[in-house]
Amino acid sequence: MAREPGLVVDESVVDPAALPPDPSAGVVNVANALTVARMLLVPVFLALLLAGTGHETDLRVLAWVAFAVASFTDRIDGELARRRGLVTAFGQIADPIADKALIGAALIGLSMLGDLPWWVTAVVLVREVGVTLLRFWVIRHGVIPASRGGKVKTLLQGLAIGLYVLPLRGALASARWWLMAAAVLVTVGTGADYVARALTLRRTSARAAMKRARRVAR
Repeated sequence: MAREPGLVVDESVVDPAALPPDPSAGVVNVANALTVARMLLVPVFLALLLAGTGHETDLRVLAWVAFAVASFTDRIDGELARRRGLVTAFGQIADPIADKALIGAALIGLSMLGDLPWWVTAVVLVREVGVTLLRFWVIRHGVIPASRGGKVKTLLQGLAIGLYVLPLRGALASARWWLMAAAVLVTVGTGADYVARALTLRRTSARAAMKRARRVAR
């Protein structure tokens, strides 16, 4: 697949967002269908999580199933897009939106139920929104691919939220607290790393070099 000049891509990390859209790929494809399915599962998950008193065992288990299925689609849609040449502009925009909608809905729902401190939800959401804004800030300079730390962050968040959604007690309930603490630490750390990489990209991209050359030529 051809790349656009100046596009920054880390070959060691699989990230469809770092690949240019494939002109031969139609918007209607299996990868995008999985992304849309994840979006549609977000309100279903949230409705199940908040249904009744919000702490009924059967509804919490159903909410966990919806969250698990949605999270699974996140793990495979990007891989399918990359392997089958199905990377589209729609997918590159919709995929991170679907991811953040799922995580955000889960965190807010759990905080509304009193199961998760609001400060945890605030820290994670500020980081996610901030990274999204940074993507737009540097988009003309290139694309910053997901780092391994970012993938660890996503995994830890998903596992921790999944355990919080389940009606657990005892040792497992304690374990989920430590897992969420690790997720928050990695979330903050990878957010700081993303800021540093964004600033570096704006200084070192081909577009930045062209701007400097034009200023010198004046």
